[in-house]
Amino acid sequence: MIIDERISRQSYMLDAAKQIMTAARTAPKGKGIDILEIITITEREIEILSQEMKKLSEETGLKFLMRDSENILSADALILIGTKEQKQALNCGYCGFPTCAEKPQNTPCAINSIDVGIAIGSACSKASDLRVDSRVMFSAGWAAQRIGWMKGCHQIIGIPISA
Repeated sequence: MIIDERISRQSYMLDAAKQIMTAARTAPKGKGIDILEIITITEREIEILSQEMKKLSEETGLKFLMRDSENILSADALILIGTKEQKQALNCGYCGFPTCAEKPQNTPCAINSIDVGIAIGSACSKASDLRVDSRVMFSAGWAAQRIGWMKGCHQIIGIPISA
């Protein structure tokens, strides 16, 4: 049997994306509460995301969005990690407000933000273990949030992967 890497690459990258999503899911979470949402997009959905990033660039004047919109078109898959908003009732003040009750609704809970960050670290570590290229893109997550693929999620971050 002869297996050509170019032919088997897409299948491998989808398998890698599944393992990366699992690594993100199993990352430690504040108070042990799992409020992460994780999906992988490919092909047509990556093109849709790229178009939304271009719109964002035009609306905001932020040129890195245009650059990133082109870069993700080279990805074999793109993993999106976001968090649902949930006050953790710690009254820790880490969000900048003395208590959870005083935190405005649209201000992220710091624990939720930290959970996304830890999940991203675990995901990228797994990508490295699998020897696939990855990047962390706030821009892709911002566009995905606008599209609404991850209902109720905030602080979505995109991780394009390729080989």
